[in-house]
Amino acid sequence: MEPRRKILLSVALSAGLVLPGVLPAPASAASLTAVAPPAALAAAPVALAAALPAAPPAGLPAAPPAGLPAAPPAALPAKAAVATTGYKFVDISGAGVTLKANVIAPAAAGRYPAVILPASWGLNDLEYLAQAKKLAEGGFVVVSYTPRGWWASGGEIDTAGPKDMADLSKVVDWTLANTSADPARVGAAGISYGAGISLLGAAFDKRIRVVAMMSGWTDLVYSLFSDSTRHRQSAGLLELAAELLGNAGPELSGKLADFKANRDVAEVMAWARVRSPATYLDRINANAPAVLIANAWGDSFFPPNQLVDFYRQLTGPKRLELRPGDHAIAELGGVFGFENDVWTGVRAWFDEHLAGGAPGTQPPVLVRPDNAATESYADWSALSTSTTRYGLGRIRTLDGTGLLGGAPTAGWSKALPTDKDTIANGGVVLLTNGVSAFTNQRPSIWLPTVDRGRAGVWAAARPGTALKIRGIPRLHLDVTQSQGSAVAYLYDLDSLGTARLITHSPVTWSGTNQVDLALSAAAYDVPAGHSLTLVVDTVDPLYYDANAPGQQITITGGSYLDVPTR
Repeated sequence: MEPRRKILLSVALSAGLVLPGVLPAPASAASLTAVAPPAALAAAPVALAAALPAAPPAGLPAAPPAGLPAAPPAALPAKAAVATTGYKFVDISGAGVTLKANVIAPAAAGRYPAVILPASWGLNDLEYLAQAKKLAEGGFVVVSYTPRGWWASGGEIDTAGPKDMADLSKVVDWTLANTSADPARVGAAGISYGAGISLLGAAFDKRIRVVAMMSGWTDLVYSLFSDSTRHRQSAGLLELAAELLGNAGPELSGKLADFKANRDVAEVMAWARVRSPATYLDRINANAPAVLIANAWGDSFFPPNQLVDFYRQLTGPKRLELRPGDHAIAELGGVFGFENDVWTGVRAWFDEHLAGGAPGTQPPVLVRPDNAATESYADWSALSTSTTRYGLGRIRTLDGTGLLGGAPTAGWSKALPTDKDTIANGGVVLLTNGVSAFTNQRPSIWLPTVDRGRAGVWAAARPGTALKIRGIPRLHLDVTQSQGSAVAYLYDLDSLGTARLITHSPVTWSGTNQVDLALSAAAYDVPAGHSLTLVVDTVDPLYYDANAPGQQITITGGSYLDVPTR
């Protein structure tokens, strides 16, 4: 291992912190022992454990009427853990490369359903040891493997491309030939990179009958270029992990270099489209696997709107779960072996659809708002019962704030400099929304300090009842410039000026003066007496922008915000 990799790994292990997709797990059992004592690695990080919210009891809640808080999860009937074989580390022949893997299974003779677990970006097959053991004790053969190009697996990183799909099928072949797996009962699951590989695999290998996708993507083009805006920080972290822990190869390195330089955009998008489950939706629907999608409202790698669109078009058995947090945060406790509602749901999903267990009672859509109890719905469209339009009004001279509400009005304009940031921003990738998941507090700013010379600010009247936002807010801006970039932030403003971020999104446009932006999906209750507040500026460190320096973006009358509510 190169010196810089040893340093990064030793720091991560000494801190007791191995985050999916960010910092690595050791490459093999041998390297794990060489770097740190096994006892130290088995212990969960105390600081993180203290920060994690209490997980609900195992099990699935009974379905309440749509939109009402879900009942507390009731424990599933006790199921005695079966004896297992213990972990066995193996080499699997992939499509021209050797893949490092481990397998654990029930010890008793017989045929069992199988679950394949591809590792996350930057991690390896040790990532799922805790959950693989739980699955094996529940009667599953479990094979975890390190995708090509990572750690000790051969080849170059394929980023869930055709070679990764061929490898996944080879892993299924090996599992059926070398374990007690039942060929008719094969599933795949993973976090992040492993999630994307699993869902894509269901399009290319009909033997994969069940998928559990945690913090994954369905549209890699949207993940990189949502609303035509390049995501700076998330792509940068993916590149850093590939450089430190994998063999990026010329294809991935070239595409990331083109992405950063904003060149050959069509080719980069074509490359990403090949690696998007949405591209193969018809094939997935034809194969009809049971698909569970679990993600976070604030996922800064794979924003949830893409998942909502994909979920609504699935025709087979399906479930969508959205919780507070950022990328891979909600399921993190389960990786360390804690009981965790995401992983509890995943195991229940496999029990129901792969092991012949009793049908679950959880409705197809389960959402946990940022500041309210968990809710269940029969379909995504049931989240909101109405849409309220808030017109953007003239900016007042006294405080530099406009009215948000009523019909859109004409005869006003607001100019924003193209190269000046404000304190309104989306935070830091992984950290800002990740911390808020543990603290149950959304990131906040003090609104009076938002520079009105650099941003447009519109605040709504303070209603006497709570405003329950459920779904995807949409912003329409009339602008005088036919190209540019902007970022919109939706806040909950209290009476003292503290504004808590509900959701945000960037947008880049060209060849039009009508800009339409879908903000990231949200579930949030604005308390009675608080003001729904919109801030628009032109710079956010999370994203690249397409603005020329020293220019202006001018928003004009006719602009409005549509907010889905219930």
